[in-house]
Amino acid sequence: MIIVVLAGAAAGGVVARRAARSSRESAGEESTGRWHSVTLNRSQEEVMPNGQVPGPLAGLGDLVEVQVRPAPGGKGTELAARLRVPEPTGPRAARARVSGHDPRQQVRSALRQSKQLVEVGEVLRVDPTPHGHRSSTPTGKLIEVVTRRAGGEGVL
Repeated sequence: MIIVVLAGAAAGGVVARRAARSSRESAGEESTGRWHSVTLNRSQEEVMPNGQVPGPLAGLGDLVEVQVRPAPGGKGTELAARLRVPEPTGPRAARARVSGHDPRQQVRSALRQSKQLVEVGEVLRVDPTPHGHRSSTPTGKLIEVVTRRAGGEGVL
């Protein structure tokens, strides 16, 4: 009984969210993506000196909207970005994600790289195979392909 009630509540939430989105679109409001953010252990001036957006986010140009604000509890600065264009949905989103052309992946990757540049001074690269190449076996080849695709979502 509880499971049925929870499933009904979840379905109702999805329907309400879709209705709100369609009402915004019909009212002429631009449908934008959700905010993605990282917390940096730096002041706002260090994160965006002279109002300049960090390089990786600046590279996305007009594709994203960027905000900087104090992090909760005085724990540094929160750097947030969201797409200015509608996010892909449904089958189009799945295709974009699999092909590695999902703009949401670009935003998340740019935020991670910006955090590294501000806090460390460079974008860190992880060498997932310090002992050699995995591609000598079928399983190794599969892992190499998946690891290359993980650039937009993080390292496996």
